[in-house]
Amino acid sequence: MTKMLKTVLEKKLEVSEHDKLCSSFDIIGNIAIIKIPETLSSKKKLIADTLIEEVKVIKTVYGQVSGIEGDYRLRKLEWLSGENTAITVYKEHACTFKVDVINTYFSPRLSTERLRISKLIKPNEVIINMFAGVGTFSIIISHYNKTSKIYSIDSNPVAYELCKENIEINKLNRNVIPILGDAKLEITNKLKGIATRVLMPLPEIAREFVDTAVSSLANNKGDVHYFAHVRADNKKTAKQNGIKDTSEAFSKFNHIINNITVVREVGPRFYQIVSDVEII
Repeated sequence: MTKMLKTVLEKKLEVSEHDKLCSSFDIIGNIAIIKIPETLSSKKKLIADTLIEEVKVIKTVYGQVSGIEGDYRLRKLEWLSGENTAITVYKEHACTFKVDVINTYFSPRLSTERLRISKLIKPNEVIINMFAGVGTFSIIISHYNKTSKIYSIDSNPVAYELCKENIEINKLNRNVIPILGDAKLEITNKLKGIATRVLMPLPEIAREFVDTAVSSLANNKGDVHYFAHVRADNKKTAKQNGIKDTSEAFSKFNHIINNITVVREVGPRFYQIVSDVEII
């Protein structure tokens, strides 16, 4: 994406302006989301219009004006050009998703991780996705593992409704069970001791939910995919710090860390990691 952005704007911006462009942007379906520095605010309409002119798939451009905030992990977006809609259709790993980029959290940058985890699933697993969003992880896992049952929990009503739609779109009604509610309460009241595997794709606060995740496992044994953010100077150090963070988070339980994946850099010297933890 970086090369694409620099290339399409090469002739539209001064060299000094061109150098200030952010390093990447997201394309979700036919919507582009771009960070434009304050120093280029006068050129944001030009940048957005150029993306629509030069990149055929893009029909709408939003500028990101805040980081991820609040319980629903939403970011503030400013419509800049094209069709004024936040709804798009996104395709990944042979699955189709309806996404609302303003009212739900969604990242295309977890695509590789979604496929990696889906390939770890064994036949007839019972899985709890504690922070499911529009159902992306749950549906991709189910698409590749038709014998699995996945409880897909989210507290955002918009995400829950889209998850229901996406389950219908992908014809996985028997496999994925959408639940609107707080993950701690839903597990405590309805889903204790039933799962073979738990997903925790909420790195900002996943550590607060570790006890609940383990309580959902049958006989307190099984696999947990624990997402976290760690500070580090590079990917190698991020992996080491991820091991430390995970060991601390699961210190109450007998566990093995089978794998640490450094997913991406989310800020300067700030990385997202996923730990595959086996509770034994």
